[in-house]
Amino acid sequence: MPAAERFDVICFSLEPWNEVWRRNQHFASELLRQRQDLHLLFVEPPVDVTWTLRQGHRPHRSPLRPVGDTDRLHVMAPLKWLPRRLRPDGDRARFASVTDAARRLGFHRPVLWVNDYTYAPLLEATTWPVVYDVTDDWTLAGGKAGSAERERRNDARMLRIATEVVVCSPSLADSRGRERDVHLIPNGVDVEFLREPTARPDDLPGGRTVLYQGTLANGRIDLDLCLALCREIAGRATLVFVGPNSLPRDDTKALTDAGAVLLGGRPYERVPGYLQHADVLVVPHRIDPFTESLDPIKAREFQAVARPVVTTPVAGFRELGPPVVVADRAGFVGAVSTVLDGPAVPPGPGPLRHRPVSWAARASDFLAVLESAAGGGPVSGGA
Repeated sequence: MPAAERFDVICFSLEPWNEVWRRNQHFASELLRQRQDLHLLFVEPPVDVTWTLRQGHRPHRSPLRPVGDTDRLHVMAPLKWLPRRLRPDGDRARFASVTDAARRLGFHRPVLWVNDYTYAPLLEATTWPVVYDVTDDWTLAGGKAGSAERERRNDARMLRIATEVVVCSPSLADSRGRERDVHLIPNGVDVEFLREPTARPDDLPGGRTVLYQGTLANGRIDLDLCLALCREIAGRATLVFVGPNSLPRDDTKALTDAGAVLLGGRPYERVPGYLQHADVLVVPHRIDPFTESLDPIKAREFQAVARPVVTTPVAGFRELGPPVVVADRAGFVGAVSTVLDGPAVPPGPGPLRHRPVSWAARASDFLAVLESAAGGGPVSGGA
């Protein structure tokens, strides 16, 4: 297809393209389905050569490669050879590798869909339209002082230079909307996929299970609360974590020593099995400004599967009704115990009380913003 007849998009993602699907992959697949002339280059986080070697692993290149059978989706990861303090021009080299890949793919004036605001200094000079898609407020996540200041600076740059700004949560709409107009486009869900009855996964521990699904990270998980839960349910049920593990080694050991089972990331197509066969789904999240900025995909997935849920009063869950039980930190463990003491719920999806908005509808809203940025006319904010 000639470049002039195509709609080209480059996504600078904070997450890799793998079997654990997140917002970007759901949006990407829907965008490609909804516009047959759309071509997408998905840029993964850089392969950090120095850090990987320090961890005792061999860094693996992630060259430009096609994904799927459409020939309209390509994925790549630039190389980061050295830390910024040793190679200040490294970001520029990585951006150049992306633009070179875009040229090889025949991209013509692509729309830049940006999650990763480390590219902000390089985008200030671009003439390509930019959509800044804010999904987490990393300026609130803590960390080293120098890193936090760089994050605030890059976020401010993106807000200034972006053609359009999209946010996924009301908290982000409030904070970023003070600076400029934003489009609120929350996450979605595939209800039918999650509700299709599925066999119990072979790696799910026997007996009753209390299950958390999602990435394990210190900025979200309340470790002490999880350990207290393990102690409370010992002998009655197993606390199971399904999702990538970003916890430090000592925290991981503390959980496994307490009896928790960490299964790690699982392919998206297997997620329904874990949710449908859990006795209780739990969300032991911290309550702080960072978690308040989130729009948890799992809130909609848990709604769709309609199993018993116990959660701390975190954004995305507070407003949900039964079978979701919202408990403060002091009452969380007791609330889980109460559900376990009640009658067991048969495996499978429960009664669907409310149908969340689909990924297809959310992606359609996002596509309208991309088209507006490309020059297709104004678009009103999503909701």
